[in-house]
Amino acid sequence: MNGLPICHLNILAGPTGVGKTALAIKLAREWNMEIISADSMQVYRQLSIGTAKPTREESGGIPYHLINCVDIDGHYDLARFIREADECIARVVREGKRPLVVGGTGLYIKGLLEGIFEADSRSDEVREELRRRMKKEGLAPLYEELQRIDSEAAARIKPRDHQRILRALEVFLTTGIPISQLQKKSRNSRPRYPHTLLVLTRNRGELYDRIEARVDEMFSAGLMEEVKGILDAGYSPDLHPLKALGYREMIRALREEWHQERAREEMKKVTRRYAKRQLTWFRGMPQAHWLNITGLSEGEILREIRQIFSPP
Repeated sequence: MNGLPICHLNILAGPTGVGKTALAIKLAREWNMEIISADSMQVYRQLSIGTAKPTREESGGIPYHLINCVDIDGHYDLARFIREADECIARVVREGKRPLVVGGTGLYIKGLLEGIFEADSRSDEVREELRRRMKKEGLAPLYEELQRIDSEAAARIKPRDHQRILRALEVFLTTGIPISQLQKKSRNSRPRYPHTLLVLTRNRGELYDRIEARVDEMFSAGLMEEVKGILDAGYSPDLHPLKALGYREMIRALREEWHQERAREEMKKVTRRYAKRQLTWFRGMPQAHWLNITGLSEGEILREIRQIFSPP
């Protein structure tokens, strides 16, 4: 299958705060697995508390791949994720273990299973940043940037067509692949890997309560200090990773635009919205199995997961 390792991928997905990480670590220990993260923010070395990155103690010796891959002033995109995930999966299989993909970034999971296509290359954060740049710099510099990275697309787009210019840049910045190349591809009829995709969910009230408690825990763990340390190290607050939820709110508090309590409440609000968007994304993947774990004990949840996933 395109030179990929022969294995069945088990994928544990779901919205932020649902409880994926702790369950994945227990399952990985039981089934001799190594975990491959599918989280677009945990790849950045400096972002730990605000991304709920598992600590060494939490992982308990279970190898956890594709976290801490790049500094926040570096570039990480969908194409790089797929390439590195493929490499990790191949290595894990060669060593006689099983990969377990865990995360909430639907774009990354979809890309790993289906490859990259233009329709799957949308990013609210990238699009917002491009609009900010257009307002500040004008459209001409963005068009010139498109000419450099994708001259074929630029030749077909008028210099004043801001919608198509922004879209082409969004595709490249999200995936690392020019839109002209993606437009030439046809959708694969088969997934890149045989797989079982399990999406965990909880009743809305319980999920939101967990999200709010998690934000409070991040504050107690030193999220504000983490962000201050990043800025004190000389990183620009305009870097794309620092526009991730949680970090942008902390920056506004550090700038004294907001009181700290307002930043906390805003972070809870945007995280709830993000969880809704994650669930919407996974609903667009018809092969997904869904498991509502509201009211279940950890042992009961693991028993349900074992029944759905491919056994060792």
